Amino acid sequence: MSDAVDEQTDPDQTDRSDATSSDDSSMPAEAAEHEPTELGDIDVVGIEADLDGVQAALTRLADGTYWTDEVSGEPIPAEVLATDPLARRA
Repeated sequence: MSDAVDEQTDPDQTDRSDATSSDDSSMPAEAAEHEPTELGDIDVVGIEADLDGVQAALTRLADGTYWTDEVSGEPIPAEVLATDPLARRA
């Protein structure tokens, strides 16, 4: 008789877990599309800032000004650029 009881409770537990794990009905469709992935929260603003810095460094490299401080015009030491390749100032 315990098998019969187990069979009756297992589907109920499965149904409840399915309902709680896929409760997207209360969220707008747009919000569901932008939920964080299993990788966790992604810092999109930080990534965009990093990409902007890389683009600026590539532009300076192409222009021949990569090794020059943008404000003072003095050379940026190689050690500074080795530590931070996106550095714009010495």
